[in-house]
Amino acid sequence: MRVRFWGTRGSLPSTVTHEHVRRKIVAAIREFQKNGLRQHESIEEFVDAELPFSVAGSYGCNTSCVEIENQDEHIICDAGAGLRDLGQHVVRSAAHRAGERQEIFHIFLSHLHWDHIQGFPFFVPAYIPGYRIHVYGFHDELQEALTTQQDAPHFPVPLKSMKADIRFTVLDLERECRIAGFTVRGIKQNHPGASYGYSFEKEGKKIVYSTDCEHKSEVDDEEYPFVEFFRNADLLIYDAQYNLKEAIHTKEDWGHSSNLVGVELAVRAGVKRLCLYHNEPTSDDWALDAFFEDTRRYLAIHESSSTLEVLLAYDGLIVEV
Repeated sequence: MRVRFWGTRGSLPSTVTHEHVRRKIVAAIREFQKNGLRQHESIEEFVDAELPFSVAGSYGCNTSCVEIENQDEHIICDAGAGLRDLGQHVVRSAAHRAGERQEIFHIFLSHLHWDHIQGFPFFVPAYIPGYRIHVYGFHDELQEALTTQQDAPHFPVPLKSMKADIRFTVLDLERECRIAGFTVRGIKQNHPGASYGYSFEKEGKKIVYSTDCEHKSEVDDEEYPFVEFFRNADLLIYDAQYNLKEAIHTKEDWGHSSNLVGVELAVRAGVKRLCLYHNEPTSDDWALDAFFEDTRRYLAIHESSSTLEVLLAYDGLIVEV
């Protein structure tokens, strides 16, 4: 099972400026002048082996969108700006395949804030007859929210003009459901306007998507429900937009969590991989590199014997589960 990250920023898309690009180029040239190719056979090998991620790559700009690849039925968490890239990828791939294959998209929305739905008007498969798109969520206003963002004066093309078969389903929090071969469960999260996390289980594998959730003092309760919801997840995708100081002081009650609390919950729940997600949009690649390293150091201090693997999400990251 493969999980692909199409959008990993929180709140709003981030920017890449001329100065950001220039700084990366200067750092790469300096490293090359210092070390040369050495034993590396190619420039590509040198880039991969010698340059830090903040120089050789980028954490990306798109807002929330994660795909669990599932043959012809795509499982998608949130419809942020990353949904545009996902749709273009699907259409390009279809153009290179022999014959017609109309695919099915299952989009699960954590909540209806704009950064989690803003990609839907730009989702190319929604304009193509024959594609089927199922949108799920726990908010009664599910269909209304996606319709309204495309109504005038917000957008030139109304949702009703999209040619795909688009259907909306409001889920029941008290009931698990079976969708595209997955057992799907939800949990209500602490976020302005309410947000919901999802657990996807199939063939003995468990993936949890839990973004836009603030964990406060009750996190220390023995019966804290998120510990059980995360229990034994092969991959936990976790909102870690803030550091601990921001989460408990300057940005308390803004609805997001910290990297350190994520580590503690993942260790308690026996999670195999923790992927920090919903990255702060004002943090550049160098700041996120430092944030990632701080998180890994904290894990070593908090539970030195832990086998937990910590990742930091970026646009384009692929995780095999």
